[in-house]
Amino acid sequence: MSVQEEIRRLDSEGVPARQIARDLGISRDSVTKYADISDYSPRPATPVRRPGASVLTGYIDVIEGWLADDARRPRKQRHTARRIFDRLVAEHGYAGSYSPVQRYVKAYQQDRRGAGDGYAELSWPAGTAQVDFGQANAVIAGVLQVLHVLVVTFPFSNMRFAQAYAGETAECVCHGLRTIFEHAGGAPRQLVFDNATGIGRRVGAQVVESKLFAAFKLHYRCTARYCNPYSGNEKGNVENAVGFLRRNLMVPEPVAATLTGLNQVLLAQCDQLGAGVHYRKGVPIGDLFTDDVTACLALPTAGFDPVRYETRVADKTGNLLIDANTYAAGTAFGGRKVTVGIRHDRVEILDEHARPVVTLPRAFGHQADTVFDPISLLPVLIAKPGAWTHSPARATVTDPVRDWLDTADTTDRRQLLAALHAAGTAAGYQHAITAADTLIRAGDDPGTAAIGMLARRLATGTEPAASTVDLHVYDTLTTGQHNHGDQPDVEHDDQQHDQHSGVCA
Repeated sequence: MSVQEEIRRLDSEGVPARQIARDLGISRDSVTKYADISDYSPRPATPVRRPGASVLTGYIDVIEGWLADDARRPRKQRHTARRIFDRLVAEHGYAGSYSPVQRYVKAYQQDRRGAGDGYAELSWPAGTAQVDFGQANAVIAGVLQVLHVLVVTFPFSNMRFAQAYAGETAECVCHGLRTIFEHAGGAPRQLVFDNATGIGRRVGAQVVESKLFAAFKLHYRCTARYCNPYSGNEKGNVENAVGFLRRNLMVPEPVAATLTGLNQVLLAQCDQLGAGVHYRKGVPIGDLFTDDVTACLALPTAGFDPVRYETRVADKTGNLLIDANTYAAGTAFGGRKVTVGIRHDRVEILDEHARPVVTLPRAFGHQADTVFDPISLLPVLIAKPGAWTHSPARATVTDPVRDWLDTADTTDRRQLLAALHAAGTAAGYQHAITAADTLIRAGDDPGTAAIGMLARRLATGTEPAASTVDLHVYDTLTTGQHNHGDQPDVEHDDQQHDQHSGVCA
């Protein structure tokens, strides 16, 4: 029995307060306090304000003036508690600590929060997806790169998917969405974006979509909605998923030979995460995702090809400017009109009759160097061998091939360049360079038909790997270490003659 209960029991029996205090070993004030309480009903806890208001005496009006002025400023350019503290110290000689300022600013903002402020809990129907980009590092083909990770979530089930790209263009968005749609088995009825990055541009409150993304929506019959610029809570599911997937799938930095290989791994890992239980509904995410897919639209018979075709006129050197980067179509196309097909990972150049000319890797950002296919530069070098020493193709060959071409005369240089062009056209440029390198290291003339034959064997995998030959066996022919002491010299000479004959054969 608690002391309070005993006090009230004895008091109800008429025991004097002095006697209660003596019997229970407490003070008479305690007896009086608990005996006189008339209402023991529970009451909410009353916060105890920490001292510090006196430190801010004389600064309250200044702080409130700054906070009141913030109401007329953009949301991201308003005072924080730290900024107020810094200004008080610098402009008004405040000598107190930061904590009282922080507590006062927090209390000021809480007291003035309106009923409509804060975040609203949103309910998402099945078949709706949210889309956003995040950044993460990964090692691709041995090079550490900053990748743009397209994240698509289904808020109803909390299923999450990710695909990594080198940029955030409309081609990347459409390719990633198509990959995820086909992996999931359906197209969401509505896609929710926070802005028009990659798929268009925002002009005030209006979003102007790119032609490619508009065609993508028509292809899959889905719609798109764009959140308010400062209302991230409208797609909070994907906002959280960006950080979650980055922490769980990209730490430490993943290593892959190609970006395509990395994306296949990301899809498999996302499927594994779908085996978990929904954090709120207590149901397996995979079961809920089945409802999502059921509510999605059926996929069309043909997948959408995310390519953007544009017309360009090459300059006199056959170069084209595409998205602030220069691509080489080849000197034969100087001044000609060509068609370029821009994809998420490559640029395809077509001639006036839509016939393929060359396919180049797509560059993102701004690169000072021209993107080119070395084999496309060889025809002009064959015609003008003197241009070799300053050609960009010079940096694409191995050291032995470069040294050979640098020191060769005009005729020999032209012959090797022609041989490289013929072999590269038939078996691939890298195989042609490897073949020339092999012939030069062996002391053979690389400017012959042998380079084409060797390049084709390398391309088909029929060229045997070079091996180290053990020549120590030939030492026995001169040292006679094989001779036994009990054998006559004539027999030794006959054996040595037989071994020589065997080697010659």
